[in-house]
Amino acid sequence: MPISQLELEKTLKEKFPDATIKVKDLAGDDDHYSVEIIDDSFKGKTLIAQHKMVNNALGDIIKTQLHAMQLKTTAPQ
Repeated sequence: MPISQLELEKTLKEKFPDATIKVKDLAGDDDHYSVEIIDDSFKGKTLIAQHKMVNNALGDIIKTQLHAMQLKTTAPQ
């Protein structure tokens, strides 16, 4: 079962409340997304650690409701 863009944004905003989050549906099917998150919690962390934080925040959503996700994470400059 796919996840809507709004629901994905809501879930990410709950986990990263102070972040700037951009979500784009790449195929119009609620199953392929591009996600960009800029958040202070990423400061000093490797890119892999940042992506693990996002994957952990999404929990089962990433396993059951997303087919593909392009992920870009960074700390504010």
